[in-house]
Amino acid sequence: MIATLEQAVKLGLREEEFEKIKEILGRTPNFTETAMYSVMWSEHCSYKNSITWLKTLPRDGAKLLVKAGEENAGLVDIGDGWGCVFKIESHNHPSAIEPFQGAATGVGGIHRDIFTMGARPIASLNSLRFGKVDNPKTRWLIKGVVKGIGHYGNCFGVPTVAGEVYYESCYQTNPLVNAMSVGVVRVGQTVSATSHGEGNPVFIVGASTGKDGIGGASFASADISENSAEQLPAVQVGDPFEEKKLLEACLEMIPTGALIGMQDMGAAGITCSTSEMSAKGEHGMIIHLDKVPTRQDNMKPWEMLLSESQERMLIVVKKGREEDVERIFDKWDIHCVQIGEVTKNTNLKYYMNGELVADVPAESLVLGGGAPVYERAYKTPAYFEEINKFDAASIPVPADLKGVAYELIQLPNIASKHWIYDQYDSMVGTGNTHTNEPSDAAVVRVHGSEKALAMTTDCNSRYVFADPYKGAMIAVAEAARNIVCSGAQPVAITNCLNFGNPYNPEVYYQFVYAIKGMGDACRKFDTPVTGGNVSFYNQSEDGPVYPTPTIGMVGVMDNLSQKMSLGFKHAGDVLYMLGVNTGDINCSEYLHHICDVTHSPAPHFNLEDEYTLQQTVARLISSKLVKSAHDISEGGLFACLLESCMNSMLGFSISTQADIRKDAALFGEGQSRVVVSVNPDLAALFEAELKGLPFSKLGTVSANEEIHIDGDSWGYVSDWKQAYDTSLEKKLSGE
Repeated sequence: MIATLEQAVKLGLREEEFEKIKEILGRTPNFTETAMYSVMWSEHCSYKNSITWLKTLPRDGAKLLVKAGEENAGLVDIGDGWGCVFKIESHNHPSAIEPFQGAATGVGGIHRDIFTMGARPIASLNSLRFGKVDNPKTRWLIKGVVKGIGHYGNCFGVPTVAGEVYYESCYQTNPLVNAMSVGVVRVGQTVSATSHGEGNPVFIVGASTGKDGIGGASFASADISENSAEQLPAVQVGDPFEEKKLLEACLEMIPTGALIGMQDMGAAGITCSTSEMSAKGEHGMIIHLDKVPTRQDNMKPWEMLLSESQERMLIVVKKGREEDVERIFDKWDIHCVQIGEVTKNTNLKYYMNGELVADVPAESLVLGGGAPVYERAYKTPAYFEEINKFDAASIPVPADLKGVAYELIQLPNIASKHWIYDQYDSMVGTGNTHTNEPSDAAVVRVHGSEKALAMTTDCNSRYVFADPYKGAMIAVAEAARNIVCSGAQPVAITNCLNFGNPYNPEVYYQFVYAIKGMGDACRKFDTPVTGGNVSFYNQSEDGPVYPTPTIGMVGVMDNLSQKMSLGFKHAGDVLYMLGVNTGDINCSEYLHHICDVTHSPAPHFNLEDEYTLQQTVARLISSKLVKSAHDISEGGLFACLLESCMNSMLGFSISTQADIRKDAALFGEGQSRVVVSVNPDLAALFEAELKGLPFSKLGTVSANEEIHIDGDSWGYVSDWKQAYDTSLEKKLSGE
């Protein structure tokens, strides 16, 4: 059946795109072909509105083993013959509609990106955004998402080691669920997502194909509305136990040498995997859809081609080695069915019961091939005017700072997230060192090596909203600062770029300047971008979410003796703040949620100062001159000190700077600051080693739980910890 323009538009294609397809094919496409182009040319797969700017990011580095975007995930050299494979992706829209399955399949999908390259996943992280906690729908979403993440990760057997959660009203309808996976592989034993060799057989392995997830890529490229629940078939259904078997079978198959290439079936399913592998290998394929194992009868060709059923891989095998591969998958009780073969001709030909149902050039479907590329208009957001009007002098310093601090540490963005992470298995695999001795970044052993990996996800989206360029730099800087404060060296990043509708010039401005800021910061820290994910259309009838360019960063330490934790160790240790307290309260949790100021500039940040700070902290840790290190972020200095108290239950006594308003000194979120504790016998040597870095001596670690600020008692750590630990759980239960 020849497709009509009306059908093409309903599938998400623009009129000019439909005309381009006709030009490519030399004829009008049929409905099946049009549906294939609609998913492959959707924003989710083609990055058509973002690729121009993505190419400006630094994508080369001495430790990169593959170029950014060349494979399913980034691959960096960590030494001792080991490589680290890592990536972050979004599953926002499915999670907004069906939070459990949306989040679960997001975890499953990102792990497949890792082991399809031949690596074994060793850690999972996430970055989550929800609306206000007092909203019943928000509570439903939180509980579903957390349960989904925990269910899939716990059953699959990969520890969830770190993450971040923020709550803001702009995410009320459209939450963000970003999942990151980190794996390890011996250098030289990776697999490429490619296809070549005329006559080589093509197999589909893993779960059966069903109608779940059909059009998921297009669904991810549309705004969320009240009618989105009607698109439930676009949400995939996951089976972590099937994926665990698939993982082990794939990793067992790779050393046999029978494999040409492998790719997981994520967005756009069979269409995506066949087209991307073929385009990369500059070959084509003949695919017999009637041979695909299905779990529903009478599936139409376009349904099979667009299905995003989970736990499936496409593999190309060396001709003559079919039985070797089939034997392994049979052992693991997994489908392994030949559905086609590689052709010299570069077209993809799909048959159903002997009838040719689609015939398209592979390259025409993919990013970097025939997929369209656009440059959108952008303009300065009008709300910047309100931000620029902010005057900190209009905010009176509260008389009861202790009361403010008590309220502050119970805010959902600051309070303990243990209600969430307690539902995740963080210790499976025995590699996570973070649980008993927390540090600013999670630190995970690489079994079979002395190496360890530090990893984190970071982005304060309110900062990016206030200043997209500076806010994105801060996101990269905070990720690197967390890695450095944990004793590791930052190596590279992956990103998940969550924004609103790219056709809105103000949203596109946020995107463009966030990319510029991210690029400048990554170049400064020598942390190239290995790849990631762009997620546009994160908005509802109420408007777009905050621009949220989530940074996933990995760092390396040669051995675990280099690890630095954030908790105070000994009474009498001297407390220092490295960096300058600029005294601003801009964009802070205190200003936003206590003072109810929604528009203010981003906090103080200087890239050169940040770089100097991190180099100094790395040197101090390496020289064993500090006992703990913790960066100042949300909640300011007080929250930082309190978090450092709670593992050892040691208090502190400090004095604030007299020339800075006290609320700013305690709760301001000016960047490029780290609190360290130092043995008093080493204090002089420590100060000499700072070599000009600005610092202030705050006070000392106390022998008991008591907290003193400027000579006043602020009570005991145990009382503060009780409030900090229970606040979120109470809010989620409606107390």
